[in-house]
Amino acid sequence: MKEITYREAINEALAEEMTRDENVILMGEDIGLYGGNFQVTKDLILKFGDNRVMDTPVSEAVTAGCAVGAAMSGLRPVIEATFSDFVTLMMDNLVNQAAKIHYLSAGEINVPMVLRLPVGCGTGAGAQHSQSLEAWMCHVPGLKVVFPSNPYEAKGLLKAAIRDDNPVIFCEHKLLYPTAGSVPEEDYTIPLSQANIVKKGTSLTMIAYGYSVQKCLVAAMQLKPKGIDIEVIDLRTLHPLDEDTILESVKKTGRVIIVHEAVKTGGVGAEISALIAEKAFSYLKAPILRIAGMDIPIPFNKTMEQACVPQILDIKKAAERMMRR
Repeated sequence: MKEITYREAINEALAEEMTRDENVILMGEDIGLYGGNFQVTKDLILKFGDNRVMDTPVSEAVTAGCAVGAAMSGLRPVIEATFSDFVTLMMDNLVNQAAKIHYLSAGEINVPMVLRLPVGCGTGAGAQHSQSLEAWMCHVPGLKVVFPSNPYEAKGLLKAAIRDDNPVIFCEHKLLYPTAGSVPEEDYTIPLSQANIVKKGTSLTMIAYGYSVQKCLVAAMQLKPKGIDIEVIDLRTLHPLDEDTILESVKKTGRVIIVHEAVKTGGVGAEISALIAEKAFSYLKAPILRIAGMDIPIPFNKTMEQACVPQILDIKKAAERMMRR
């Protein structure tokens, strides 16, 4: 095992898959010599040349359209949006083309492409550069949605996404880029349908993904001396969901808190709540709680920005409140 950052894990995954398969190409704004907005593709153009690491015009719609066409032609494009907010400009090519071509061609044509999205707030970038829109993607049949929480997952899930024959939305929380973790030296992948129980417990189940997993783990450790033994599930993949892992944990603890930074209304937490209500309602000892972002645009102001998304204290208070029921 070796210690690398989340940013380095993604860079390594891209480099290794480009070495493994000459059909893997990269496209995006300033991903070449500049190395991408968050320096994730740094030096890859020096290793693989500008015919495989391609800077694109400032037109996300064009980038997505080129990726769909390249994937249909046998390549495996990995494209980067400078911020996840700009996925709105790609929606037609993602929703009406990439997600549907396999179905419309009666299974004759695959669209093996990956869209990398830097997601979330915490950088003071304001309302148009800080959103978490992963729930939009989960609503589209034909798209897979992945959201790793640490370097190990980032590398293993990205390699699996690149090898997958379907379009995959790969979400990366911006605050995770500098965080470090252990990653195997040897080649590995993580299945795109498998959640991970990162901490076992018996008092209640916390379900999260991305950066929120780290907050849940801190909250769980701080609550343990109070006799609250929390089980933390890292979803890893949002679509398709690992229903079995979720339901087995709910049946064991009987209490559920779902945490995500995205706004509460229509979020991933709502879908998971419905799943539990439909398939494990009789096991619940208390109503399901969702700790999520406020239904407002993300403010520039740092204090206000932090106030509108779940913090560790919010998670702890929710757990204590639930245990009193």
